[in-house]
Formats: sequence, structure tokens, C-alpha cells
Amino acid sequence: MPPHGDMPVHTTPLLPQTGPAGAPAPAEVDPFQDLLSEATPTAEEFARRRLARPAHQSATMGARAMLQKGMFGLVKLSPGQRELEYKQDVEMVRRNFGGLRQVTVVNPKGGAGKTVAVLLLAMTFGQKRGGYVLAWDNNETQGTLGMRAQQDFHARTVRDMMRDLHLFQGAQGRVGDLSQYVRAQGEGMFDVLASDESATAGEMLTADSFAEIRDVVSRFYKLIFVDTGNNVRAENWQAAMDATDQLVITMSARNDSAETAARALDHLEQSGRRRLVRQAVTIVTMPPTRKDIDLQWIQQHFAARTRAVLVAPYERLIDSGEPIRYGELSTNTKDAWLKIAAAVAEGL
Repeated sequence: MPPHGDMPVHTTPLLPQTGPAGAPAPAEVDPFQDLLSEATPTAEEFARRRLARPAHQSATMGARAMLQKGMFGLVKLSPGQRELEYKQDVEMVRRNFGGLRQVTVVNPKGGAGKTVAVLLLAMTFGQKRGGYVLAWDNNETQGTLGMRAQQDFHARTVRDMMRDLHLFQGAQGRVGDLSQYVRAQGEGMFDVLASDESATAGEMLTADSFAEIRDVVSRFYKLIFVDTGNNVRAENWQAAMDATDQLVITMSARNDSAETAARALDHLEQSGRRRLVRQAVTIVTMPPTRKDIDLQWIQQHFAARTRAVLVAPYERLIDSGEPIRYGELSTNTKDAWLKIAAAVAEGL
């Protein structure tokens, strides 16, 4: 016999469990089976949920926001229609365009608001998106973009940059080097590449010159607004059209200004750029008074030819011819140009 305490161990073979009437018992359910199924949520789904818009928004602007604040936040008021439209416009301006984009502003007539449009669009995009925005005066002769912009520590122009393009060949040239040729606009949050402000600057800019300069600035900016001259046959004018992603037509609310804009569209369509015209945005700038202005006829003509027609209100600061500061513009003007910028962004 085995020693005391070492009793023999008897084992019984395991038999399959049976259910009623000898049927096999159901297999044991894995409590973690659901976690292994294809329907299991992923980190990507979690991230999308985090980025989703809140179900309830409260007012942050206007009378609704003031009333909400006066009630110490006990009552939540939804945004009004104006605030909703404002936020939608900002979101449109801020969206990712997926690469470099060029907006070109045209009207062969002087005084049609091209330079002002370039500055205010660059300001608006700069304010709402941040930097990486350039306003470029591609005027074949004397341009005024540099005169209407804020001054910087230097007065260099596109011709200085052309002379020194060899400094940016290949992998050479950094953003700090480029700052010697563009003019920072401070609170505007964009830069200006001015044209030569001398009426006797020398030879005309060529298509190759435009392409070489664009190749350099495209390394440092995501969005380029190009101001154009009055000669649609100039090489640099044509080169700007070929590189355009979004065309903008400007005019003052006058028949002569509108007619030159219409003739420019004719020229673009006849030169094979019909799609560019159809996707264009038209800006009509208002004078101090609407007397003797057939605004409805102008709007109807360009609405039939371009994607959108928007009206920019009169602004005394702009009409003065002085450098434009974003902070000095009226709220009405800022809101109008935000809506214009959203229309432009929609085409990018």
C-alpha cells in the first residue's frame, strides 16, 4: 500500500455534455466574439466622430449672443441666419484646396477696381486662413499694387527679383531670402510682390519671366492673387491666364467699365478659355451714389456669362487712394468681401 496520505488518484474520462434527450449541448459562447467581428469600430471612426460638428450651436454674434450673455448662459440661443452664413463663408475660405492655387483679376480698363480687389481678397484670405498668401502685381508697365499696400523695410519690386532669380535656382533660396523682395502686410497676414513703379522701367515682361517668377513664389505660398495690366495681348497677361485656377472680373458700376469687362470675356472665350469664363466670379464695385446706374442690367449680363456676380459696397477709405489697412475698413465692407472670398474659394 502507498504510504499514509498518498491515496491513489482515480481519473474519469471526460464525456461530451449532452442536452435534453441526449442531444449535444450548445457550444460555449465566446464573450469577446463581438470585438473580433468586422463591424468593430476603428480608430478612424472614432476620429471622425470627434471632428463632427456639435449637435447644438449657440449664438456668438449679434443680439442673440448679447441676450444669452445677459442670462448668464442659463438659456442657449441658436445662431441667427446672419451668423450661420458668416460661419459658412469662413469655413469655405479656410478649406484645403489641395495644392497651390492662382486667382487672376482682370479688366482691361484702368480704374476698374482690379488692384483693390486683389488687396481685399488677399487680406480676407490672409485674415481667415493665416499666411502663405501672396498678392502679385503682374502689370506690364507701371502698377499701383505696391502704392495701395503697406510699406515695408524695402522698396524692391518684381524687376529686382528677376535680376536675382539665380539666387533661387535649384534648391537655393529660403523664405527669409524671399522677404527681401516681397512686402509684408502686417495685420493683413499676406505679402505683396510689387511691379516696378517707374513708367520707364525698361523692357516688357515676357511669358518666360512670369513662369520663372511663379516657379519661385510657388515654393513659399499656397494662394497667389495676380493683378493684371490693361493689355490683353501682352505676353505676361496671357501667361497669367494660362496659369489661372480661378478668374475674377472686376468693374465699377458704370457702363464703360462693364463693357470693357465684357469685351475681355469675349477675348478669353475666342482664345479657347470658355470654361475659365464660365467659372469666373464677377465683382461690381459701387460708387458713392447709385444715381444713373443701371445695376440690374450689368448684373443680368454677367450672371448669364459667369458663375457668380457679387456687389462690393462703397468704402470711403478705398476711394481715397491711400494704402488700405484691414482694421480701418467698415464691418459692412469686411462682410461683403468675405462673401466674395467665399465665392472665389468655391471655385478653387
